[in-house]
Amino acid sequence: MRALLLIAGLTAAVAFPGRGAAPTMETTPVFVAGTDGYHTYRIPALIVTTNRTVLAFCEGRRHSRSDAGAIDLLVKCSTDNGRTWSASQRIWADGDNTCGNPAPVVDQTTGIIWLLMTWNLGADQEKDIQAHTSQDTRRVFVTHSRDDGVTWARPREITAAVKRTDWHWYATGPVNGIQLERGPFAGRLIIPCNHTHLNDAGGSVTRSHVIYSDDHGTTWRIGGIEEERTNESTLVELSDGALLHNLRSYRGKQLRAFATSRDGGLTWSPVRDDPALVEPVCQASLLRYSWPSVREKSRILFANPASKKRENLTARVSYDEGQSWAVSKTLHAGPAAYSCLAKLPDQSIGCLYEQGQKMPYERIVIARFSLAWLEESSQPASRGEPSDAVP
Repeated sequence: MRALLLIAGLTAAVAFPGRGAAPTMETTPVFVAGTDGYHTYRIPALIVTTNRTVLAFCEGRRHSRSDAGAIDLLVKCSTDNGRTWSASQRIWADGDNTCGNPAPVVDQTTGIIWLLMTWNLGADQEKDIQAHTSQDTRRVFVTHSRDDGVTWARPREITAAVKRTDWHWYATGPVNGIQLERGPFAGRLIIPCNHTHLNDAGGSVTRSHVIYSDDHGTTWRIGGIEEERTNESTLVELSDGALLHNLRSYRGKQLRAFATSRDGGLTWSPVRDDPALVEPVCQASLLRYSWPSVREKSRILFANPASKKRENLTARVSYDEGQSWAVSKTLHAGPAAYSCLAKLPDQSIGCLYEQGQKMPYERIVIARFSLAWLEESSQPASRGEPSDAVP
């Protein structure tokens, strides 16, 4: 597991400090469609462990790009800030069934990596699960690792604790969770999720919600539930102790929506649209890069396809706790979709995301870039962008 393999297409390794360095951005393929027995890789998640190991999670879809069917949950590790990666490790596979939606979080107190996941019969389609006409339902599981992702506990089902009986479809993440650092709920682990239920007319309604643990991952509970027409979401803790919940929206405006919580995610403010964050109705990612202090600015980072199509994967910076987005840089102008941000051990920024030349699902890559690159005013060409020749 720890023998790192140089991935084809990797740019030349260079010194890559995150702060005080020349503006630099590099892109490295991590999972490439059609390799290692998988038709497509989707649904990336990225975390850094307390031992400074970088873990990249995704779904390995064996036979097609479909969200249903034989799907395994995979991980690769890097011990050099995402420059090189191990071979894939299969965390969870269940024959022709669907094991996916990785939503990892690191407990900074214990060092344990918690991974929330979902399961359904491979023969069950999402529309049938939503309509409550499927053979089985969508179930929720958790596993954990105590050794930096080398080994994982047997997945444990927690559906009864985190899914109401009238909910049908259910998804954990897909993105990393967070651990609260400040205020009365410090230490709480929170995972963004979403679900569907039927309304009085028999139609399917989608909502975001969160689940949380106050005992270091031993037990999990349902937290606050958002308004209708919200879906996949991402979280960040604000400097005043509130939570910002950024939401995939079906409100018809092709804008990200958001809500806030002042009780650790148990309740949410009314949902509003963010006119600065255009989206094609897709997943996105938030990251707290730095807290405000005498020496430091507040920095919250955001990544999504900044377009009305799944393209133009863009990273942004907010210096005012998510109220506005002062900095915007394109990571990949072509087809792109889901992403996950993390602050790497060398203080650079990692964005694990889906992209390609003709469609967004040709590969999952990691863009590693310095804070200087992100915050500079010019828009230099990135180094290591995969060319049309990359499979």
